[in-house]
Amino acid sequence: MTFLPSLGYGGRIIGALIILVCAVLLWLIVRALIARSVKRVRDGHSVFKKPRLAWAQSALRPFDSAPRVQRAQTIGGLLSSIAAGTIAIVAVLMALETLGFSIGPILASVGIVGIAIGFGAREVIRDAFLGFFITIEDQYGIGDTIEVGDTVGVVESLGLRITRLVDADGAIWYVRNGDITKVGNRSQGTYLAPSPDLTDPSTATTEDHA
Repeated sequence: MTFLPSLGYGGRIIGALIILVCAVLLWLIVRALIARSVKRVRDGHSVFKKPRLAWAQSALRPFDSAPRVQRAQTIGGLLSSIAAGTIAIVAVLMALETLGFSIGPILASVGIVGIAIGFGAREVIRDAFLGFFITIEDQYGIGDTIEVGDTVGVVESLGLRITRLVDADGAIWYVRNGDITKVGNRSQGTYLAPSPDLTDPSTATTEDHA
């Protein structure tokens, strides 16, 4: 993109600046739309009315305001990061191409670096993806009592990488989302605590031994 060809290379610089300015304006618009959607979710409004987005309805439980706010902020933060990174990368590459640089070698180098980072951070990426789907699918939220393996506790924090819960003894457990292959949610459904087994010697009273 070259403006005012009579300016020579100055026209290329003007074109690159226009691309960067347009990218900033696009980012402001996208951020405003994401913030508006997050605010609607926090306020309890449904933003997924179309049939093809019905799968996201579970993330908006209207009766559970604290988890709903946390889910909205988590998803909004993730969408903002993805949008900012995508817009920035595309704008920089377009600006470099406008200035006359060959972006082919740059794309090849970025691809190699991306593969190396992907191999080194695959566990972190896996945790983030699973945390995103846990949030979207409403598998559990803040305040829910869940079972993860042999640990039972109340969820205190649900992030994209780590779920933090506290058990009955007050111990804080940090569970990587990528390590959760099966989880039981006692706060959803009709969970009933098992009654004590009277035949178990450990539950017998003093009168039983008298």
